[in-house]
Amino acid sequence: MAAGAPCLLSGAGSRGSDGGAMRDVVSGLILAAALPCGAAQAAPSQERQREVWDDVGRAARKGPVDVALDGQAVLHLPDGEVFVPQPQADRLLDLMGGPGGDPGLLGVILPRDPRATWIMPVRFAASGFIKDDEAKTWAADDLLAGVRGRTDAQNRAREKKGIAPLEIVGWALAPRYDAARRRLAWAVSSRAVGAGAERADVDYNACALGRDGYFSFGMTVDLSDLPKLGPIAERQLAALEFNPGKRYEDFDGKAGRVAEHGLAAVVVGGAARQAGVAAPAG
Repeated sequence: MAAGAPCLLSGAGSRGSDGGAMRDVVSGLILAAALPCGAAQAAPSQERQREVWDDVGRAARKGPVDVALDGQAVLHLPDGEVFVPQPQADRLLDLMGGPGGDPGLLGVILPRDPRATWIMPVRFAASGFIKDDEAKTWAADDLLAGVRGRTDAQNRAREKKGIAPLEIVGWALAPRYDAARRRLAWAVSSRAVGAGAERADVDYNACALGRDGYFSFGMTVDLSDLPKLGPIAERQLAALEFNPGKRYEDFDGKAGRVAEHGLAAVVVGGAARQAGVAAPAG
């Protein structure tokens, strides 16, 4: 596994208040966190894993269910998935080697299928209203250069933490924007510096724009799994419904804040963050 590859962790099972009902959600589940494994760190004890998983099991909401998100939207979570809210989501990502403490993190979506190997953080960036006109003229090569520059600038911080520096290989899916639905998706391939081409991972991102900012759904996958797992993030976008007054078209220019950055910064910052760089857009 490349240094930028997802951390793998077997679920320790849940012994929460709903016992067997939640046990099938987490027991035996192998998670592929959207965070890199590169730092030298001690593996969490079995007791620590069990404690976190029990807490996750008690807090998780099992689909089908409607999940309210930060007063902005509702996620119509389908059958076969669970939503882990805060603060349990932070505890789970911390257990898996993530930095934790992401102020925009609302929770994580997990599959109930124990054979699945993905986990999807759900974030909301309260950036303000993002003008999307630059999507009409942006060039994929220019955006990729921005992603590489931001990643290179953050590699020094990664090395100080004992995490292998990353290099951006290229687009696995060039940024595409659906102006009618206000949806944005892209996927960038990255790997540890010096690793072979076969060691690259793909960071897939999907975003939905609203009046006050945007939601993002992301996951790290193997390139070969992109055709199969990429649609999962797009399915979450389709299941996201903004509240009345919070939709993109509800912005009238009289009330609300206009973001200081455009749509390109969402791609550049989001790609860097998903590749394991602490560089949120805007």
